[in-house]
Amino acid sequence: MTAGSPGGPAAPGFRELSVTLCRDPRQFAALEAEWNRLLRACPTATPFQSHAWLHSWWLSYGREGRLRIVLVRRAGELVGAAPLMLVHRPLPLLVPLGGGITDYCDVLVDDAHAAEVVPALARGLHRAARGVVVDLREVRPGAAVERVVREWDGAHAVLPDSSCAEFPVLSFDDLVKRMPSAGAQRTRAKVRKIDALRIEEHQVSEHEVPETVRTLLRLHEEQWRGRGVTPEHVKPRFSEHLIRAARRMVRTGDARLTEFRLEGRVVAASLTLLSAGLTGGYLYGADPELRARKVDVVTMLLRHEAQHAHARGRGVLSLLRGSEPYKNHWRPETVVNQRFLLARSSHLPLLRLHESQVSGRERAVSALREALPAARDWRARINEWRVDGVRR
Repeated sequence: MTAGSPGGPAAPGFRELSVTLCRDPRQFAALEAEWNRLLRACPTATPFQSHAWLHSWWLSYGREGRLRIVLVRRAGELVGAAPLMLVHRPLPLLVPLGGGITDYCDVLVDDAHAAEVVPALARGLHRAARGVVVDLREVRPGAAVERVVREWDGAHAVLPDSSCAEFPVLSFDDLVKRMPSAGAQRTRAKVRKIDALRIEEHQVSEHEVPETVRTLLRLHEEQWRGRGVTPEHVKPRFSEHLIRAARRMVRTGDARLTEFRLEGRVVAASLTLLSAGLTGGYLYGADPELRARKVDVVTMLLRHEAQHAHARGRGVLSLLRGSEPYKNHWRPETVVNQRFLLARSSHLPLLRLHESQVSGRERAVSALREALPAARDWRARINEWRVDGVRR
C-alpha cells in the first residue's frame, strides 16, 4: 500500500510515501541500522523503542505468525514505524511489542518529516486494524503516538495507565534540597555511610554484560525473597532477553550497566536505559548484606543515576513505573502513562466491549486494595509460590 500527502495527491515538494506491513521476523531483524537512525530522529522516543530492545523481546516472547509492524518510507528511507503484534485474548487485538516488561510504548516518527509521516502512519494502522482493536498501553505523555491518534479516522478511547516517578535532571545535592529538612539531613547521613564503606562503581563493558546481568538477576531475587519477587524476573526467557538487549544497548550507548563493589565483591548491580531526553532506572539487584550493614541502596543508586544524568544533560530522570513508598519520599513528579484504544468506526462495539473489560478490571483491583489492606501481602505470597514453581 502507498500513501501521498493527507487527503489526496502528494503536495509540491513532498515525496511519495510507501506504507507497508512487516510480518517477517527476518525482515525485522534486518532493519537494525535504519531503525536506529529513525530512533535518533524521533525526539520523544525512549530506549524501549530501540531495535535492540524490541527485537530481543520478540526473540524471547514473540509467537510465530503474530508480527505486525507498520513501516513508512520516504524515497526508500525509513521515516515511521509502529511495532505491533497480534494477540487473540481476551479479544483480537494489535498490541505493542515489548509486553509487560516494557515501561514505555510508542511509535517512531522522523521529526523532520512528521507532517507527512504521521497521517501515513495513521492510515497504515487503520488498514492493519481490520477486524481488531489497537490497544496501545503505557504511552508516556507527549509521545509520538498522540499525534497519530489525532489523525485517526475511526473510534478511539483514552484510559489512564501506570504511574511513573520522574525527577528533573539536577545534581544529587539539589535533589536532596527538594526534600523536607529532616529527610534531607537523614539522606546526607546515609550518603556519608555509603562513602565510609568505600563502595566502588564499575561501568560494565559489552563483553562483561552476560555475567553482570546474571549477577544482577541473582541479587534481585535475593533482595526480594520473602517479599514477592516478580515471577517473570526469574524466568530463563527474561534473562536471555536482558542479556541480548543489554549487550547491544551498551554497545550503542542506549544502556549503562553498573556494578557496585564492596571489598572487591559485587554487592549490587543496576541496568539504566538511556535516550537523548531520558535516563530510566530499569532494574537493580542488591545483596541483603547491604541492608544488614545499614546501607540505603536506593540512595546509593539514585545518587549514581543523578550524577550521570546531570553530567550528560539528559532531560528527565525516571524511576519508571510504580509508586512505591521508597520513591515517593524523594518528592518525584508523578506522571501517568496513557492507554489508547483505536478501532475502525465499524468496530466501535468491539472497542467499547474491550474498554469496559479493561475499566472493570481496574475497578476490581482498586476495590480489592481498599477493602483488603493485606492484599499486597497475599500477592507477595502468591508470587513466591509462582517463583518456586518456576525454579522446580
